[in-house]
Amino acid sequence: MPKFVMMPPLDHLRREWAARLADSLPEITVVSPETDEEARREIVDADAAFGWIPPDTLAVAERLVWLQNPDAGPFEGYYYKELVEHPVTISNPRGIYFDYIGHHVMMLMLALSRGLPYYMAAQRQRRWDKEARKSPLVNLPESAVLIYGVGGIGAEVARMCHAFGMSVTGVEPRPEHDLPFVEMHPPEELDDLLPSADFVVGTTPVTPETEGVWNAGRFRLMKSTAYLINIGRGRTMKIDELADAIENGEIAGCGLDVFEVEPLPSDHRLWGLENVILTPHIAVRDAENLPERRYQVILENARRFLAGEPLMNVVDKKNWY
Repeated sequence: MPKFVMMPPLDHLRREWAARLADSLPEITVVSPETDEEARREIVDADAAFGWIPPDTLAVAERLVWLQNPDAGPFEGYYYKELVEHPVTISNPRGIYFDYIGHHVMMLMLALSRGLPYYMAAQRQRRWDKEARKSPLVNLPESAVLIYGVGGIGAEVARMCHAFGMSVTGVEPRPEHDLPFVEMHPPEELDDLLPSADFVVGTTPVTPETEGVWNAGRFRLMKSTAYLINIGRGRTMKIDELADAIENGEIAGCGLDVFEVEPLPSDHRLWGLENVILTPHIAVRDAENLPERRYQVILENARRFLAGEPLMNVVDKKNWY
């Protein structure tokens, strides 16, 4: 009987998921070790696991063939050298945030397109100012959006932008979604595409290829009237260079929910720039159904694992996603 280890640290959700998995799939032995020492003993003859496996624990895993990453984006240190080189197949729950983060992107896009930050500043000053907006109006049906990362979130953003009548271009190394209204390109064409976009939306995880991808050189390629929206990972963005680009008029402004350094230091220049919207990494905050969505990915992949079927959301370990 295949063995599945729910790796520590255990909280009420992981304990609940382990119990539900054992109940739904009695063909799998599910164990939930409380400590790292117990996990190291249990992993020896395990076929599958959920969570993070430290290098010394991975070294004793004799049968491990499937590991479910709890997170869609890689967190610091998850994909270490030994794990990347190990034959284990890793899957993740990418796609579970698609609607919440997609809606957050559209909030930022609509606000920036109509100059809302300027009018909000006037409101706080109790100032009736019909000329408060200092940037040109961007009419969405006449505009073009470039989405860097067309996974579950990027596909939802593309769908909504298309519904607004926007021209949609995507940059994605391995397209997985059927989006006939998106002009798709590989990452190496990003620089050629940037000058045509009115909005550039970053949704990518941080990987060896995407860390610092939004930098001074890329900002100089964008329209001076264009906006950058980043809801992927903060380390894809050089925030000092972004502030320079906005102050120098190289781009019109930005909307960010993730930051290179979190919390964003209170003295950072981005806080004081006019045509900027900053939210503190809260696009999925208070989304009550995300734990259930995450569990359903575990359950479906466990079912597929038992049936010998291809897993959902298999990760390219060298690229971390």
